[in-house]
Amino acid sequence: MEYTKIEKYIETNFGEIPAYLFAIKVKDILPIYYVAVRGRDSVEGAVQRVLNKRRITSIKSFILDGNMFFNTFILNWTDENHKIIINENTIEIPTITSAAQVIDGQHRLEGLKMAVSERAEIGEQAIVVIMTKNLSTKQAATIFLNINAEQKPVPQSLVYDLFGEVGNSDSNLVRATDIAKLLHSDSESPYYQHIKLPGTSQGSGKVDLSTVVNALKPYIDKNGVFKQYNITDFEIQYRVIVNYFSSLKYFYDQEGCWQKTSNPFMSSAGFFAGIEFFCKDLIGKCAECKSFEVKTIIEMLRLDETGLIFKDDIKKKQGMEQRNVIYSYLKNALLREVPSQDEYKL
Repeated sequence: MEYTKIEKYIETNFGEIPAYLFAIKVKDILPIYYVAVRGRDSVEGAVQRVLNKRRITSIKSFILDGNMFFNTFILNWTDENHKIIINENTIEIPTITSAAQVIDGQHRLEGLKMAVSERAEIGEQAIVVIMTKNLSTKQAATIFLNINAEQKPVPQSLVYDLFGEVGNSDSNLVRATDIAKLLHSDSESPYYQHIKLPGTSQGSGKVDLSTVVNALKPYIDKNGVFKQYNITDFEIQYRVIVNYFSSLKYFYDQEGCWQKTSNPFMSSAGFFAGIEFFCKDLIGKCAECKSFEVKTIIEMLRLDETGLIFKDDIKKKQGMEQRNVIYSYLKNALLREVPSQDEYKL
């Protein structure tokens, strides 16, 4: 019997589940893993989805380009006839086919397998593995759901914040897309489930993803207004935008029509106009008083005093003209308390 000897490991517990964390060469892990697919394989721990060949091919290319994974692979040892030997300082893993069930990392492992078949030296590189033993399906599902449901990936544009690469030519596009998608998926967003994503069914969503991205792009550029007011972090930019639209929602909610088709801000023209007004007129006012709180913006606009604008007010106008009407409406609301000429001190 051949064994792979691991010289160092960390023993720990995830909740009530004992686990062992260690680094192992790719060539030593590939022979022993297998994938148990839920609904297809009648074995304990079968929680995986059917493999996506396109994703595997993409991962293979990623590896062949010189990359390797820093995140862990989670495997569950299931072979009853051959045991992992755990000593004080070492772990010895039997080289047995299909002995360790993949809980997390099936596509990465398949991509590694394809890459090694083309370039054997990749097998000498190390990956980090968390090994459990004889998990029940319920335990395996708990781990799987923790990774794939509870832990959400960070927005891609956070890379620009973390590494200071805001000047990257694609950064404003990536940032705008991240904001748009979070507006759609965040339950606290005024546009929750109201952004129409590519590939969704006809009639789903009210504002196209492309509209949101194109509206935001020029303002979050390296020379854009957000940068001018030192609002550069993703979370802050997103919160500022959410607070602004939440303020508009406050007034329309009083009439019970924020989500209705009569609301012009649930349209491409309204979203464009809303962002244009915020970035050209309102952001400076909020910066002056150092507050982007919802209550601050509500007090500045007081749309309940001027009366709300509805789609009926712009229905006979074309796209750009609709945007101009909505923009003028918002600007007039902001300027309603501008002093008269004779009130100015000269």
